[in-house]
Amino acid sequence: MGAPLLSPGWAARAAGRRSYVLLAPFLLTLLLVRPSGALVEGLYCGTRDCYEVLGVSRSAGKAEIARAYRQLARRYHPDRYRPEPGDEGPGRTPQSAEEAFLLVATAYETLKDEETRKDYDYMLDHPEEYYSHYYHYYSRRLAPKVDVRVVILVSVCAISVFQFFSWWNSYNKAISYLATVPKYRIQATEIAKQQGLLKKAKEKGKNKKSKEEIRDEEENIIKNIIKIWYCRWIYNFNIKGKEYGEEERLYIIRKSMKMSKSQFDSLEDHQKETFLKRELWIKENYEVYKQEQEEELKKKLANDPRWKRYRRWMKNEGPGRLTFVDD
Repeated sequence: MGAPLLSPGWAARAAGRRSYVLLAPFLLTLLLVRPSGALVEGLYCGTRDCYEVLGVSRSAGKAEIARAYRQLARRYHPDRYRPEPGDEGPGRTPQSAEEAFLLVATAYETLKDEETRKDYDYMLDHPEEYYSHYYHYYSRRLAPKVDVRVVILVSVCAISVFQFFSWWNSYNKAISYLATVPKYRIQATEIAKQQGLLKKAKEKGKNKKSKEEIRDEEENIIKNIIKIWYCRWIYNFNIKGKEYGEEERLYIIRKSMKMSKSQFDSLEDHQKETFLKRELWIKENYEVYKQEQEEELKKKLANDPRWKRYRRWMKNEGPGRLTFVDD
């Protein structure tokens, strides 16, 4: 048998492979190609030397660079530029003067910073490290201007200040509430009378106080005494970890139930004893008790005939349904 004929598809694939083999070195050459000079468009002053733009040498100090910048900035500032006869500089028109001003500003920004100037000098001395120059240039341009440690410190301080004012607001609300509770108000008033603080508030002298001023001063005295009691509470139970007494336990339970003192005092003694036996001053125990009470209430309502009639009426008629019944 003779040799098999080559199909047109096979020939096309073979030609495609040959083209890829020839194209690969060309792409690699484009990837690795680098400019022959050290000055690259898009980096620093572009194809212009920053030192030449400012008219200074590479050994110039910061003061000389700043002085040259101020002179050129005054000369090429767009708002102050006036072309002079025979001026052949880069800013012969207002538009070119603005471009020259931006170039001068870029040169100054590059040379005034020691680190940026060091990178620029390294680029001039090592033009072959093309990609490294791009990396250093954009890493400095895109790097945050503020120290991260300063940002963290400021954030922590801001959060701490917010928490402090939030705690202080809660503290003042608690003191104001305790000052309205008769039990604590009466006790604070008795302590103030024993210490003679209320008499001092009512003393009459050359500077006679009005009734409103005396009332406000007495209120502040009572609140200060309650503050001392509140601080003792925090110190004894939150810091030292002492166990709550019966009075403190009932107080916490009443606060959890959101009941006023008169409402809580109207409860029977056996109910309060049940609260203490179940240790409802502990938050987890109170949550369990609250859920039990809600379930029990649902069962009572489900078996209540009046509640059933009400639900049936809401389902069939409702308050907004139009009817022709007179009643």
